[in-house]
Amino acid sequence: MSEIIGGAQGSPSNSTRTFTGPKPPLKPKQIWTIRTRLNLAKRVRDAALFDLAIDSKLRGCDLVRLKIGDIALHGTVRSRTTVVQRKTGRPVQFEITEQARTSVQAWLKIVGTRPDAYLFASRINHAGHLSTRQYARLVDHWVELIGLDPSAYGTHSLRRTKAALIYKRTGNLRAVQLLLGHSKLESTVRYLGIEVDDALTISEQTEI
Repeated sequence: MSEIIGGAQGSPSNSTRTFTGPKPPLKPKQIWTIRTRLNLAKRVRDAALFDLAIDSKLRGCDLVRLKIGDIALHGTVRSRTTVVQRKTGRPVQFEITEQARTSVQAWLKIVGTRPDAYLFASRINHAGHLSTRQYARLVDHWVELIGLDPSAYGTHSLRRTKAALIYKRTGNLRAVQLLLGHSKLESTVRYLGIEVDDALTISEQTEI
């Protein structure tokens, strides 16, 4: 399987993008459908990358740089871990759910468990990691698998997905801020695309 996986020639992923503004998060049914398609196709790496992208809520630049030691101890995937964000230099903690642990564990059986190795190594430069550009191509491919227009989605769709779901279910803006690793509440407000007055009201009602 080659590293470059895009849409078919002439597909929307190779045409001029017409959508602007924040990329929307995926819906639970869409997550389930993409996961099912990847597992049926036995795309072990893609399944692990997809599940970890959803759980970690990391930016693409941080996700592709994950080392095996960041998420596994003695070959066993952790249930929680902490990563220092490249953009901000701030640590962010995230959970790794059972679904993601299963996917990543299956990937580790293929790539090994050396702690200092990249979890998602480049297939072109074996000493490097998967590029952010290639990760973006993979996201295009994943959403195309279920009939979505890849120009409407992007890597931030995956970063935003679980955060948006947590906010929708709990209204806890402070929790989402911590999970995304934002230093300012306003950044979380903009990222989720919610009304400022609503966000501040919820924040004022949330005990720290």
